[in-house]
Amino acid sequence: MPVTLILGGARSGKSRRAEVMARSLAESRVYLATAPLIEGDDEWMARIERHRRERGADWQVIEEELDIASVLQRHAHEGSVVLVDCLTLWLSNLSFAGKDVELEVEHLCDILPTLSGQVILVANEVGLGLVPENPEGRAFRDAQGRMNQRLAAIVDAVEFVVAGLPICMKGEKR
Repeated sequence: MPVTLILGGARSGKSRRAEVMARSLAESRVYLATAPLIEGDDEWMARIERHRRERGADWQVIEEELDIASVLQRHAHEGSVVLVDCLTLWLSNLSFAGKDVELEVEHLCDILPTLSGQVILVANEVGLGLVPENPEGRAFRDAQGRMNQRLAAIVDAVEFVVAGLPICMKGEKR
């Protein structure tokens, strides 16, 4: 079950790093996209379309906003790699859906060691910037930080991407 967590800021290159890594690991690749489809937000929808085109046809793409654990259990099998991009949006989706974020993160942490395929998780490091100005923003930042810490403790490898450059923080660089 090799699991890698790739952290970085917005536009740091973490997704590109994850895609390059996934291509090097397996021919059977699943891209688990967590971005919500937001009707009426043309710029957001254009981003999603651009990502779909850039990925290419050599990925099986699954778009799932909430139940990523079930998708991982179905698709992370021997000889495959599942790339989850991104856990920050997943956390936001859970919050907006009124789900128990801590319980969902705990469930994800529980299933990861049971998977036989390789998994790459992408998440933002949101604790390096300014303190959010409102309670909701601070609560989200705190939940993101707790999730990143919990995942980093149990995964095999952690990389931090800055300006497109991966820094190996745990495990061996792939």
